[in-house]
Amino acid sequence: MGKQVDNIKTITWVIENFSSLPSLSIQSDQFVVGDCKWRLWAFPKANFLALYLKVANSESFPIGWRRHAKFSLTLVNQFSDKLSQIRAETQKWFDQKSTSWGYHVMIPLTKLHTNEGFLVNGELIVVAKIEVLELVGKLDVSKESSPVLETIDVNGFQVLPSQNPYMKTAYMNVLLSLTKTLCQPPQDLSNEDMSGAGAALTYLREAGFKLDWLEKNLGELKEKKKKEETSLKRLQEMEEQLTPLKRKYLDLEAKIAKEKAELLAARAPLSSDEENVV
Repeated sequence: MGKQVDNIKTITWVIENFSSLPSLSIQSDQFVVGDCKWRLWAFPKANFLALYLKVANSESFPIGWRRHAKFSLTLVNQFSDKLSQIRAETQKWFDQKSTSWGYHVMIPLTKLHTNEGFLVNGELIVVAKIEVLELVGKLDVSKESSPVLETIDVNGFQVLPSQNPYMKTAYMNVLLSLTKTLCQPPQDLSNEDMSGAGAALTYLREAGFKLDWLEKNLGELKEKKKKEETSLKRLQEMEEQLTPLKRKYLDLEAKIAKEKAELLAARAPLSSDEENVV
């Protein structure tokens, strides 16, 4: 019986000291999928981060080799999976003329450096999900051991076990931000703030946190926010109804003043002028 080929794999690449990398490009360690060695390939020095999947050591492969692969690439936001930069799954034939495929613009470097969560302690995390669909030509990868990055699942992302302290830090940052939001008065919170708080609570709950007390507080805050919005709407409606009444009142006051003036004139006695008496 032949060796079973592992055609599906999820790996994580942790790029350390990303902001101070000296080279224009950097490659991950090799990993084996579909009886073929692969690498992830990044270009961190342009205006945009480019990211590719490439076949490793393809120059030594026999003529006619091909690999049909389905893959996706993700830049992990360590504070919120909802903010991670994900490239949709795509399919590509890799061969001697086309040994790499990916994205020229994965994310602008300005966004990468200014958005909290992508770079934590100088580390950028890339997750690649790869499935080799078809194989043409046998490649011998048994002579060398390829260092596959073993990963564990954390909230839907495959990460290295050594990342757990960073993930805990990220969770705590989300928790502190959520607590800060819930301590604000309803009038200082927008609907986007409320939606973000709900998303953060779901994120933490799915990560295994027991946050019944925060969920209760969020429910109470949502109820207060709803009452505030209802009250503001009623006040606005009443003010809209009052505006024409105020205008009518002012018009009526002006008419009353005019009528009083005419009344005073009508009540005034006739003037007596003795010189006109014959």
